[in-house]
Amino acid sequence: MDWPHDPDGEEGSEGRRKYGHAILAKKIDEEEDFPLTAAEYVDQYGDHPVRIDYETVVSVEEVFESVDQDEFEDFPDFHRALGRALREADLWPYRLEHA
Repeated sequence: MDWPHDPDGEEGSEGRRKYGHAILAKKIDEEEDFPLTAAEYVDQYGDHPVRIDYETVVSVEEVFESVDQDEFEDFPDFHRALGRALREADLWPYRLEHA
């Protein structure tokens, strides 16, 4: 896929130093951008790459296909919704072993 910027460059995952949630969160300003709608976020960043792990890159829009909220009241609300979406879409590389 042709991305608007390199998913591993400074605008992307900072040379593979940041992945998933961190990439999504750094696009917003906690003080200025809330309340925020999912549609606003996807309109602005939908075609941007999100590196999930060392071999997987998806678009912001693909992540938001699993977001179950239309609006986020604050930064923690945004984080919780995206965490649920990443896990539901099987885009969360960290797994807990259940006994």
